[in-house]
Amino acid sequence: MSVIQKIQDKYAKLMAVIIAVALIIFVIMLAFENGGSLFRGGNGDVVGKVNGEKIRTKDFEEMVTQQEAYMKQQGYNGDGVREQAIDAAWNQEVNLLVLSSEFNKVGLNVGQKELGDVLYGANAPADLKQSFTDSTGFFNAVLAKQKIDQMMKSGTEQEKAQVNNYLNSLEKSRLNEKYTSLIANSYNTPKWLVEKQNTDNSQISNISFVREVYASIPDSSVKVTDGEIEEYISKHKKEFKQEENRSIAYVLFSAQPTAADSAEARNKIMELKAELDSTKDIKGFLAAQGVQNYYDGYINGTRLQIPSKDSIIGIPVGTVYGPYLDGGNYSLAKMIGKRTQADTVKIRHILIALTQQDPQTGQTFPIRDTATAYKLADSIRTAIQKGSSFDSMVAQFSDDQGSKATGGVYENVPSGQMVPEFNDFIFGNPVGAKGIVKTDYGYHYVEILSQKGSSTAYKIAYINTPIAASNETDNNANNEATQFAGSSRDPKSFEANVEKLKAKGIYKMIEPNITPNAYMLQGLGAISRPFVKKIYQADLGEVVGPERVGENYVVAIVTAVNEKGTQGVAQVRPLVEPLLRNHKKAEVISKKIGAANTLEAAAAALGGKSIEMADSIRFSGSSASVISSEPKVIGASFNTANNGKASQPIEGNSGVYVIKINNLAATAVLDANVQEQRKNNYMQSKMRGANPVSALREAADIKDERSKIY
Repeated sequence: MSVIQKIQDKYAKLMAVIIAVALIIFVIMLAFENGGSLFRGGNGDVVGKVNGEKIRTKDFEEMVTQQEAYMKQQGYNGDGVREQAIDAAWNQEVNLLVLSSEFNKVGLNVGQKELGDVLYGANAPADLKQSFTDSTGFFNAVLAKQKIDQMMKSGTEQEKAQVNNYLNSLEKSRLNEKYTSLIANSYNTPKWLVEKQNTDNSQISNISFVREVYASIPDSSVKVTDGEIEEYISKHKKEFKQEENRSIAYVLFSAQPTAADSAEARNKIMELKAELDSTKDIKGFLAAQGVQNYYDGYINGTRLQIPSKDSIIGIPVGTVYGPYLDGGNYSLAKMIGKRTQADTVKIRHILIALTQQDPQTGQTFPIRDTATAYKLADSIRTAIQKGSSFDSMVAQFSDDQGSKATGGVYENVPSGQMVPEFNDFIFGNPVGAKGIVKTDYGYHYVEILSQKGSSTAYKIAYINTPIAASNETDNNANNEATQFAGSSRDPKSFEANVEKLKAKGIYKMIEPNITPNAYMLQGLGAISRPFVKKIYQADLGEVVGPERVGENYVVAIVTAVNEKGTQGVAQVRPLVEPLLRNHKKAEVISKKIGAANTLEAAAAALGGKSIEMADSIRFSGSSASVISSEPKVIGASFNTANNGKASQPIEGNSGVYVIKINNLAATAVLDANVQEQRKNNYMQSKMRGANPVSALREAADIKDERSKIY
């Protein structure tokens, strides 16, 4: 016992230190596993900075939500919408911040009177005009102001916030217009410059020349070292700026449905065919099968865009066609009804809505109950029957902002465009019919004004079974990817295993320049952010995956890690090496020409090259195709030092030239009115407009931290 006690006494402090260190390491590892950082608190409350001004995550998230809602309203859906919204919100906020500092420097602001003119003046915003324009096309600015003032005074907090956001966006837009106009109006072409250009353009030259093209020297005989490329980069740093990026090589292991999966999907839908054929409750049957988009209305045959259309519209009412392939599904179609109806209809309506959509978030909230909505619609019907103006009823009561400006009128409405209940009323009743129609939007008081054309319309029910990969298919792809990744832990083994995959038709692909915020890769489409984050967590030469991306399992290896700053030799070599190689070839050719002081001597030195000619050369370009892409040669054609004698060797784009000016003269310049030219330059500049944002962003100190949060 005494021995044990001595050991405990002697090593107790050491063990305490070891345990403490182990705990610290554990906490740090946990922090990094969760994407956090002990040194920045892990709170992620700042998404970036522009010239030291922070963009708070909470505020930025609101911008993203608004942008995403707007994009969805515009019809953008599917993969990558949120990532696109993040990108759009970031660019919008950065642009605003770099511009705001300039607004302050020059003292730009928008006063209350000016903002009022922006809102209610002759050039009021289009959306405001649309909401407060009557059927005569008159914009009621007074009514618009009353509505906005009322919302600011007695509206809900949500309404007040919406109005404030709207006013802020208008103010920012106005400031941007003023600043852009200020830049555009400051454009000036100096008088001396126009006169110099006129003088230069009046010159015309005729030359003789000898040339040797770079292709005469094999590329293999000219070596370009890394040091030479580094020297070139150091002299042209601005051309080789780069943001942080990484490159990967990767292979895909397909988890797409197999022939067996396709057969399974077909068997499943065949099991539903008999029940679909016999059911009397088509809505109930489809709902039980999870069909949410059944259109219970008639659509003219010319408007149907479906596979196997001719076969489907040819079947009798009550029968089923299929199964048939529709994209990635097996489908069945049942003919519910056929009838003859108009091709298009002109109608007008007044909508009494049950809900309203927040334009900022896209969320809907109730504004009245069903009983209240119907009572109001019925009152409107009665008022119109007693002689009230339809247009005034639209302006006062309709919640359909899309038709308020036209007095509730919709022209040339085709079948299938409106919701089923509305569609069947306007296509199932004669011209002049009026009535109240209930839809998911609320109650509509509708009048049919006219109808055009006539053709057969169809009501068809569809049911689909997706052709999906089975668990077995998915597991096989995952296992194959896992085995590949397990035996490919470094670049050498990765390449060796890629060679083996070629026998299976699987090939390596390359994806360069992946930025920290990337959400799209050329070979993979819209990808998951976790995959990009894993690429950035890996070291150079480290294998990432397998990772499920779309219908594939991806195994990648990081082939390049490029920090923000200047590109390295390996990156720029494909671009710079040909330039430096040609420069070295030019030195060889120039040395061969030596001190030749005549074209004949230069031609002899180059092994008997012929002497060529180019006529009617001007500063703006040459009609001679041989030298049209050689600006140095064109410039030398107007150097009086070369008049009547051979020039020094000229290093051109495609070879080395020695020239001699045969004749140098001046011609009259058409339209050489300097004041008019300066005026035209100014007007063209204004028409092109100014876009200072790019220059301001380049000069700004922008820190993008989005990849740490999203």
